[in-house]
Amino acid sequence: MKKMRAAVVGVGYLGRFHAQKYKALPQVELVGVFDANISRAEEVAAELQVAVIRELKDLVGQVDAVTVAATTSAHFEICKFLLENNIHVNVEKPITSNSSEGQILCDLAKKNKLHLQVGHVERFNPALIAAQEKLKTPLFIECHRLAPFKPRGVDVNVVLDLMIHDLDMILHLVPSEPIRVDAIGTPVITKTADIANARIEFASGAVANVTSSRVSLTAQRKFRVFQDSQYLSLDFGSGEVRLMSKTGDWVENAPPPIESEVWNLEKSDALLAETSAFVDSVMNNKPCVVTGEDGMKALRLAEQIIGAIDKR
Repeated sequence: MKKMRAAVVGVGYLGRFHAQKYKALPQVELVGVFDANISRAEEVAAELQVAVIRELKDLVGQVDAVTVAATTSAHFEICKFLLENNIHVNVEKPITSNSSEGQILCDLAKKNKLHLQVGHVERFNPALIAAQEKLKTPLFIECHRLAPFKPRGVDVNVVLDLMIHDLDMILHLVPSEPIRVDAIGTPVITKTADIANARIEFASGAVANVTSSRVSLTAQRKFRVFQDSQYLSLDFGSGEVRLMSKTGDWVENAPPPIESEVWNLEKSDALLAETSAFVDSVMNNKPCVVTGEDGMKALRLAEQIIGAIDKR
């Protein structure tokens, strides 16, 4: 079996996991890893018994695909170089720091007939996959994504760091264009917004209320969807899915006619699923599960939210 040759650019906290996933796939040959911090690259390379890539140009002709897990501000130049040299790209979210740069990458991938996947890993979460079968016409969505402060990821505000995960899922579930955005956010530790709330209205009439914080004492990743006669709650942390369904008309002085279903999904490796899907796209010439265009939609909505915060 011919293997796909891969590398990882940026092997900090998250990039190291990306490299591990490639190493675990039998259809992939992990050629090497690159990082601006050479000692970190050497550490991860030694752990996985692969080469240290000293310069990006050394990847040309040596790999078929690369996962980019560098800081967001570096995404554009790295991805642009790779796509210009006919290398397929899986880039961590957000696709770039701004949508104008992201559009250049999407156009370049299309021009060179390359696969460009964006790492919105929650799309591969079994809780969301299972819930999609139950979701017909979402009317109201409420999301809470809270996390303790961590130094990594602070090159961007909390909207691009955390909230963008939920924005991608919302756009995936609501087949309609956002028509109005109201938002508020504030710095707490960094100089940009560390906590933010956004209210998004869609042309279909659906509304989403999204809260993200990276200065919480505890972690929380909850996603709630209300639709006609049903309420669905997803806990991405525990894997619990709860579905409340109306079973008939309510009669005064009687219990509400609601049926409750609760099930727990076994925790799976969403990052491995993301990596496997990217490899499958490249090796079998299939569309990416999360395309560059998907990443752009989430980024454009994030920019609207950031603009609303700045306006306040």
